[in-house]
Amino acid sequence: MRLTAPNPTEMPTMQDDFELHLETLAIRAGQERSQFGEHAEALYLTSSFVADNAAQAAARFTGVEPGYIYSRFTNPTVTQFQERLAALEGAEAAVATASGMSAILALCMGHLKAGDHILASAGMFGATIQLFNNWLGKFGVSASYVDATNPAAWAAAVKPETRLFYLETPSNPLTEVADIAAIAAVAHAHQALMVVDNCFCSPALQQPLKHGADLVIHSATKYIDGQGRVLGGAVVGSKALIEPVYQFLRTAGPTLSAFNAWVLTKGLETLGIRMKAHCENALALAQWLEAQPAVEKVYYPGLPSHPQHELAKRQQSGGGGVVSFELKGGKDAAWKLIDAVQLLSRTANLGDVKTTITHPYTTTHGRISPEAKAAAGIREGLVRISVGLEHIEDIQRDLARGL
Repeated sequence: MRLTAPNPTEMPTMQDDFELHLETLAIRAGQERSQFGEHAEALYLTSSFVADNAAQAAARFTGVEPGYIYSRFTNPTVTQFQERLAALEGAEAAVATASGMSAILALCMGHLKAGDHILASAGMFGATIQLFNNWLGKFGVSASYVDATNPAAWAAAVKPETRLFYLETPSNPLTEVADIAAIAAVAHAHQALMVVDNCFCSPALQQPLKHGADLVIHSATKYIDGQGRVLGGAVVGSKALIEPVYQFLRTAGPTLSAFNAWVLTKGLETLGIRMKAHCENALALAQWLEAQPAVEKVYYPGLPSHPQHELAKRQQSGGGGVVSFELKGGKDAAWKLIDAVQLLSRTANLGDVKTTITHPYTTTHGRISPEAKAAAGIREGLVRISVGLEHIEDIQRDLARGL
């Protein structure tokens, strides 16, 4: 296995001579040791890098010679994170960004132009819908939304100008599971790119490229960090498809800092074991919630009652760490529950070892229209929990205060 970085003026890639397991790649992939031979990954806190002479500087700027230039677009610590994440997704390359939303923006700026159309799943993170409608729309990129779980709906909604299919699976917050392979086949039949937001699963539970996706989006802020410490994002895919995203980042600069990249790299080392524990706790909580009289409906792919349970078992290696549920009594009941907890954190972030609780209607999806909320199935009684790694009985007892 190669442990050194590629030409940093190009996109970093992972090239193995033999296949390693995900747990090993999460700890070893992409490491480049300095002349000091450090065991843990080094942190390069520098804005720029020095060339030996003018000719070398010119060669590095043009990409003729490998070498680091400026940390807006080349940094050894960021390269290590990119290589490691690409290896976990089974991809050729990755480009890291300052946040998950900047990763989506960089993807769109790299691959879309005025007049293009995005076809997206209706049940998505509210900020993604805002980005597509309010910001890309200002520059002539249109978007429309369909039922993520119905491949026929995607086929029916394609336009001649559709260039990109964008899908969250599982979706935020209802954990809808979409058939990646079936929707990718529709996208490719119409010469469109298929993009999957893999935030809820992470590569530890799902690898969309293996099911036909062209590109994968990550908010590394979530499970990849896993402890609520730093922001980060990434776009993962083939070298050819990552290159225009990288060129946008090089020019515009929504860059992942070296420090954040170092934290996220260390987060990847425990990703596999953390995700197993998140899944175990989430399934136990979902089963417990189904038995509570105050709960009207529970949304969790690991439950047999979930409408895409069988698909989730084929496509994912676990149900994930997010459980959503609707309470009888609407918003009043939801807010009463959220206000009653003493252990859980009232925050819209997810993917943390600490369990978090939020009211999607007024937080994560608060800025989208009531019509868009209704189309996405976001009702006022809905509560979303990102199940952490506390003891499950303590989580249940805390929720029981408000139930």
